[in-house]
Amino acid sequence: MQDYKKIDYARNKDVVLRYIPGHFITPNSHVNYYMDLVDMKSRQREARATGEELAEMYLASDVIDTILCLNGMEVVGSYLANKLTKAGVISANSHQTMYITSPEYNASGQMMFRENNQHMIRGKKVLILIDTATTGATLQSAVSSVNFYKGEIVGISAIFSVATKINNIPIRALYSNRDLPDYASYASESCPLCRQGVAVDAICNGFGYSTL
Repeated sequence: MQDYKKIDYARNKDVVLRYIPGHFITPNSHVNYYMDLVDMKSRQREARATGEELAEMYLASDVIDTILCLNGMEVVGSYLANKLTKAGVISANSHQTMYITSPEYNASGQMMFRENNQHMIRGKKVLILIDTATTGATLQSAVSSVNFYKGEIVGISAIFSVATKINNIPIRALYSNRDLPDYASYASESCPLCRQGVAVDAICNGFGYSTL
């Protein structure tokens, strides 16, 4: 694996996107960069900075009841909720607070919520939070799940996103193709890196990567 490269976020020195160029397999595609977001998602200072910067995009929102965290974004989601509640973004919940939750996956890979957790989605205004969005497949699944459980999606946030919207819902991201204009995502059956014989560097998902 090559050394990390990084992009500093303009407004906050504690928000740093670390990435590695190469050939990587994700659950939904092949990509030419691996985004290493482990510190942004798990280290207190970076997670707080990331959550607070994401919150800036929603300070004018009327109501957010629930933050649905995907791919291990619960720590960031907690700081995001903390910033929003301090800034006066209101919740319709009886206790005037926000839920921070994540989905369970059934045997078919569909997102689900058990009966004792469904109250966090049903009838609630839900903000979906994800680390990276490339093909949009994970977000599409999340949107379908929230709709199935009768929640209302009020926004989608990401650290890095190639997609700009899902189901006409805008994706608000800290980093995008503007920061990495040569970032590319390919379907596995039409990956040009594979056709050129470029070796796969690692298999990766929301938890990290495993080298081959």
